[in-house]
Amino acid sequence: MSHLIPGNQKHLSLKDREYIYEALNDGRSFKDIAKFLCKDPTTISKEVKLHRSMNTWNKGSFNNPQNFCVRRFNCRKTNVCDKLFICDRKCRSCYKCNQVCKDFERETCKRLYKAPFVCNGCDKPRHKCTVPIKYNYDPVFAHRKYEEKLSASRQGINRTKSEIHRIDAVIKPLVYQGQSPYHILCNHPELNMSVKTMYNYIDSGVLLTRNIDLKRKVVFKKRKDSLKKKTITDRSVFKNRSYADFKQLGISSADFVEMDTVISASGSNKCILTFCFPDTVFFLAYLINRLLEPEVNDQL
Repeated sequence: MSHLIPGNQKHLSLKDREYIYEALNDGRSFKDIAKFLCKDPTTISKEVKLHRSMNTWNKGSFNNPQNFCVRRFNCRKTNVCDKLFICDRKCRSCYKCNQVCKDFERETCKRLYKAPFVCNGCDKPRHKCTVPIKYNYDPVFAHRKYEEKLSASRQGINRTKSEIHRIDAVIKPLVYQGQSPYHILCNHPELNMSVKTMYNYIDSGVLLTRNIDLKRKVVFKKRKDSLKKKTITDRSVFKNRSYADFKQLGISSADFVEMDTVISASGSNKCILTFCFPDTVFFLAYLINRLLEPEVNDQL
C-alpha cells in the first residue's frame, strides 16, 4: 500500500509535524492525517510514538509522588511491609508502597497505549488528570529530536568490534617497527581501507595505535584555519560579471584580452600579471613587486 501513495519515501518536515500537532488536538485519526500528508498511517503512528515528550509535572498523588497505584486516594492500609514494630503511617504515603503491596495496580490511560499515544485532544483537563505519567506531542521538540537522531545515526565508524580488533592486530606491531601507514597498506591490501581512513581511525582513538607512535606525524604542525579555502558569502559581487553576461556583449575574440593575477606564497610581496591574446599564440607575464612604486615595476 505504501508504495502506491504519491510523495512517499520523504522525511517529515517541520510544517508536516505542525499539521500533525493541530490534527491531534482536533481529535483526528492517523488515517486522516496520513491521507492529507500523502503518507502511510503507520508512518504517522511511528512519528507520534517515537517523538512524543514525557510530562511528569504532577506525577503521583498529593502526598506521595512515588505512588502510582490506582487505589492510592482511598487506600487505608497500614503496615503492609510487616515491620517488627507497628507502623501507624498509612502505606499510601510510603515510598515502598508499590513494591510491597500485593494489591498494587498501576494507573494507566488507554490513550497512551493505543492511538493516538498522547494526551493531545483529550477532553479531560490536564490539571484534573490523575495519571502519573503523561505524554504530549510537540512539533518543535519532535523535529529537534528527529534532527539529533538523523545526525547521530551517521556518526562513528561503519565497522564491528571484531573487525577493529583484526585491523589493530595487523597495524599495531608494524607501527612499532617504524613502518608508515602507507607502507602498511601497500603490503596488506586485505585491510580494505585508504591511508586517510587509517589516519582518521588513529586520530579518533579507535585503534590502540596513537599519533605519538607515528614518527613523522608528531613533527608536523597543526594547520591554521587561515590556510583553509574561504568561500564568498556575498554573491552580489558576481552580478553582471559571469561568462554568460560576457557572451551577451557580442564581442569577437580579436577585440579582447584575457588578464589574470597570480599571487605568490603567503608572506611574499610579489605577484604575476598575465595577458593572453586568444586569436594569437601570444602570452605576456609580468613579475610585479606590490611594495615598489609603479615606475620601478616598469623597469623590472
